[in-house]
Amino acid sequence: MASSQFHCLQSVRVSSPSRPFISTSFNHGRVNFKRKSNSLVYASTKNLDHHLQSKVETVLDSVKWDDKGLAVAIAQNVDTGAILMQGFANREAVATTISSRKATFYSRSRLTLWTKGETSSNFINVHDIFLDCDRDSIIYLGKPDGPTCHTGAETCYYTSVIDLLEDQQSRGDKFPLTTLNSLESTIAKRKGELEVPQTGKPSWTRRLLLDKKLLCSKIREEADELCRTLEENEDKSRTASEMGDVLYHSMVLLALKDGKMEDVLEILRHRFSQSGIEEKRSRKTQG
Repeated sequence: MASSQFHCLQSVRVSSPSRPFISTSFNHGRVNFKRKSNSLVYASTKNLDHHLQSKVETVLDSVKWDDKGLAVAIAQNVDTGAILMQGFANREAVATTISSRKATFYSRSRLTLWTKGETSSNFINVHDIFLDCDRDSIIYLGKPDGPTCHTGAETCYYTSVIDLLEDQQSRGDKFPLTTLNSLESTIAKRKGELEVPQTGKPSWTRRLLLDKKLLCSKIREEADELCRTLEENEDKSRTASEMGDVLYHSMVLLALKDGKMEDVLEILRHRFSQSGIEEKRSRKTQG
């Protein structure tokens, strides 16, 4: 879902529930990968799945590594779609990522493999790996444990070229956000301004944040209008408009509860492989 903004991508499908991972750690599983002399040595075990190992080798052979045996590797947040960082990977780094499910790269300066988070503990837990149509670049689609950038920022990409061209100072807090995340950021900004006295007419978002009854009534009203687009057979543009209203007002409520859209998207992702009946039954069990 998060990777839909990229074209011509081919999934390695390392995370499908129906297909086994090579290993979930370096110490057990079907294959062990051991570090030795800045490279990986494939170590067979009695449980080695030769067919699976062969498939991994075939995939790695298909990548168009450059003359140094490297390819660009980009890490992307599986829930928000945010581009977290870019590095380089060789076949051993990709094999390690498949094995450990932790985003692993190759350091050109230190000439060795490195796993993002090995010093900061801010790992990127990989759910899938994608290759582009030319098979010369890679996406690690995963969930970060914390900030990705060494500066403490959520992503390494926070410098806007437009700002630079307009001679604006990079503040380190402006990220390349999707429409949904930009809306969430604006709502969060309005919430942070609630303690600041304002003159003139308040924004609609500010009014909603200050009046819970108004907010809840608007969510119910907009939800009803969304349903009427189906009941009264209105066109899809009207449905999209009403859905936008429901989403916006619901996101204001989410902000009031100190929730984030990333939390919502993560919950939805976990439900992909679960039927609605099973999910509702699990709620009762938890309750």
